[in-house]
Amino acid sequence: MKFESSMLSPHWDAPASVGALLTTRQGGVSAGPWASFNLASHVGDDPEAVAANRARLAAVLPSEPCWLEQVHGVDVVVLSAPPAPGSSPPRADAAVTRVPGLVCAVLTADCLPILLCDAAGTVVGAAHAGWRGLCAGVIERTLAAMDCPAGQVCAYLGPAIGPRHFEVGDEVRAAFLAADPCAATAFVAHAPGKWLADLPELARQRLAALGVSAIFGGDECTFSDAERFYSYRRDGVCGRLAALIWLRPSTAAEVGKP
Repeated sequence: MKFESSMLSPHWDAPASVGALLTTRQGGVSAGPWASFNLASHVGDDPEAVAANRARLAAVLPSEPCWLEQVHGVDVVVLSAPPAPGSSPPRADAAVTRVPGLVCAVLTADCLPILLCDAAGTVVGAAHAGWRGLCAGVIERTLAAMDCPAGQVCAYLGPAIGPRHFEVGDEVRAAFLAADPCAATAFVAHAPGKWLADLPELARQRLAALGVSAIFGGDECTFSDAERFYSYRRDGVCGRLAALIWLRPSTAAEVGKP
């Protein structure tokens, strides 16, 4: 398979100045449970294979992605310059930038990746939204960091575990309902003390409550599509997918300018 053909482009109303890509598990060099385009360095894959996959990805982007150390939290990093060579990734679950050419990136394997931009194409963001981060407010924190009217924000929900496969306990449902009783519509009783949760719907609710109406995606299930996507719930040991967004630089010289 040609590498570029393994990538997904969001279908959304982002302005032309915004670039975005979502990777699949296809098109890389990793083997075993990480086959083949794993982009995570913390899941047991051969570091040389991960480095080769990341280099292959960087070759089709305006710059090396600004990777994060994701912890299922709500911290957001505002990117103003490329990462220093050899530096540790920031500990955060979302990234925002107004600098053309800097690439915001999040890694997932069932959690929901959310790409965000404003209608004017002046700021972009990427958030990693598992149920913990989503419930705790990672979307709210990311929009606050973007510092633009919510009515001008466009959101894309990338591949994540779908509502027919995401089983959670009473405590997860209770946590969401404590924040918003309307979240009850995103849960279906499945077994005693167990519920099927609609992660994309929960994100839509949070976005809508903030005033975001331009919401796209949310219909790709990682669990049910083993050919294209990694799924931690399905496989346990597996690779990670990347969701990436950036402002298109007019020239390469703009990358890293404050």
